[in-house]
Amino acid sequence: MTLTPGPSIDASLKDSQVDCVLTYRQLDVQKIVASVQDVTAGATAIFIGTTRDSFKGKIVTRLEYQSYSAVAIKTMFSIGHDAIKTISRSDYQPIDLINNPSMIRCAIHHRLGTVPIGEPSIVIVVSSPHRKEAFVICEEILEEVKKKAQIWKREYYEGENESEAEWKANN
Repeated sequence: MTLTPGPSIDASLKDSQVDCVLTYRQLDVQKIVASVQDVTAGATAIFIGTTRDSFKGKIVTRLEYQSYSAVAIKTMFSIGHDAIKTISRSDYQPIDLINNPSMIRCAIHHRLGTVPIGEPSIVIVVSSPHRKEAFVICEEILEEVKKKAQIWKREYYEGENESEAEWKANN
C-alpha cells in the first residue's frame, strides 16, 4: 500500500520563544531571521535546507511536501520548546540561560507543496546570547523535525514516470 497524504493547509503557531510556520509560500529567509533577533542575542545560527538538483546519481526535477498540518505544527512547536529547555539545563550553559531560558528564541518554517530546485524547503533560525547554544539548538531542532514532524516528501526525477514517485517520511 502506497502512502498518499491528504492535502495540507498553511498553519502557524507562535509565542515569545518559538515561531513555527507551514506554508505554500516561498520562505523569506531574512524575514525569518528578523523574527528571532533580540538585543540579548549575541549569536544567530541558521539552517537552510534547499532542493538540490541530484540525489543518488539521479537528476531531481523538484520536491513536493505534504503534511498533516494540524498535528505537524504542534509537533514542531513542541520540538522548539523542548530544545530550548534541554539546552537551558545543560552543564556548559551560562547561568543566565538557566535562570532565564527565554533569552533563546527560534523559528522553524517549512514549505509545503512543490519546491523547485534551489529554493528553501526548511529554514531553522536560533538566536541566543552565545554561539554554542545557537548551533546546538539549531541542529537538535533539525534532527527532531525530520524524525517527528508529520511531513512527507516526494522526489521527482528526470526521465522517470511521475506517477511512480512515492511519498516518503521526511527523514
